[in-house]
Order: sequence, then C-alpha cells, then structure tokens
Amino acid sequence: MTDLQPDERVLTGDWIVDGTTVIGDDVCRRIEWLLESRLERLAADASGWETLYRDPRDGRLWERTYPQGEMHGGGPPQLSVVTAEDASSKYRVGPA
Repeated sequence: MTDLQPDERVLTGDWIVDGTTVIGDDVCRRIEWLLESRLERLAADASGWETLYRDPRDGRLWERTYPQGEMHGGGPPQLSVVTAEDASSKYRVGPA
C-alpha cells in the first residue's frame, strides 16, 4: 500500500460484484489501510457516518464519507481533503 501523496485530494472506492459477493476494489482496501495505519482519527459527525482524520505527515485533514448513501451499508467509502474551516464547523474541532 502507498501513503497519501501531496497531489492527491480525493480517493473514491468502488464495489465489485462477483456473482453473489460484493467486494471493495483496490481503492477501498487502500482507504481502509490508510485509516488503520496512517491517519489519526479526530472526530465523527452527529450521524456517525462521516469521520474526520489528520495525516500526521503533512497535517492535511481528510474526511471519510459514503457518497452513494442510497446503497446498502452506505456504499463504498470516499476519502477527501477538507479545509480546517469546514472541519471546524462540521465536526466542532479546534484548529488543526
């Protein structure tokens, strides 16, 4: 797996249907690895579905969302950069 690169701003996972099984693609697996191994969890929104993280290497804030929320289980994840201002208002956290 690879760390987040300075030019990356959005990672969007996808689900692959293999017969009756649905599995996450390589981007889903990378997002999970980043969340478990590289990013620091800071806060969750009121719904608990969206979560704010920080990359300790460069200080950027990343938000995990599920943009295909109409799908079962919220659909595949997306990880995207958010500004400190947006994070502060949405998650009620102080400056990064």
